[in-house]
Amino acid sequence: MRTLERIGGPEHARFALAEIEQTLRTAKSERPSGPLVKLLVIGIALAVLQQWSGINVIFNYAEEIYRSAGYGVSAIMFNIVLTGTINVIFTLAALGFVDKFGRRVFMLLGCAGIGFSHVLIGLAYYFGLKGLPVLICTLFTMACFAMTLGPVTWVLISEIFPNRMRGAAVSIAVSALWIACFILTYTFPLLNSALGPAATFWLYAGICFAGFVFVLFSVPETMGKTLEEIESPDINRVAV
Repeated sequence: MRTLERIGGPEHARFALAEIEQTLRTAKSERPSGPLVKLLVIGIALAVLQQWSGINVIFNYAEEIYRSAGYGVSAIMFNIVLTGTINVIFTLAALGFVDKFGRRVFMLLGCAGIGFSHVLIGLAYYFGLKGLPVLICTLFTMACFAMTLGPVTWVLISEIFPNRMRGAAVSIAVSALWIACFILTYTFPLLNSALGPAATFWLYAGICFAGFVFVLFSVPETMGKTLEEIESPDINRVAV
């Protein structure tokens, strides 16, 4: 009660505490329902989308990507440092904006921005462009990810699940995330060899654009909602 009063005052504390007590009473006897299963599927899909957007290909195979773009060893090392720096800067920037504009907006911008970047990287490889065009596209991809799908996916996974399933659901979603990471990292050399770099990045672009549609129609906005409000069926109504 004291903590709730510090957050919103006595009236807010009484109302919030009553909500908490109500959810605890109903959680003991309630079994997983359709809406809860839907939230679990959404959480798993968001986790997989974050990885299959292709971003860890740039992290894990940066040396190969920049070498195929015509860079030497020294330039490759510099570009890798530059990539990491962009990641840190834009991740910190996301912290200042995610509570102002909402989670869905950033997820939609991320899917569109990363998908567009992958299209450009694919075009660069397709037309044999090397050097700066590839570097600019990869840095733009990293900036988009660091400000959107990177941090915001973790925020959504921690927020969309109601109290009675949060622990297990978050564990399942995070497990799906790292399994997807393994699959992405393992398959990139195979796809790159079979399809070529251009088609491989276009494949990742297609996943991002499909993710855009998924977020638009399926992912609820959690900004400004309490954990008890998230348990309401209204959370499953996505406001477009």
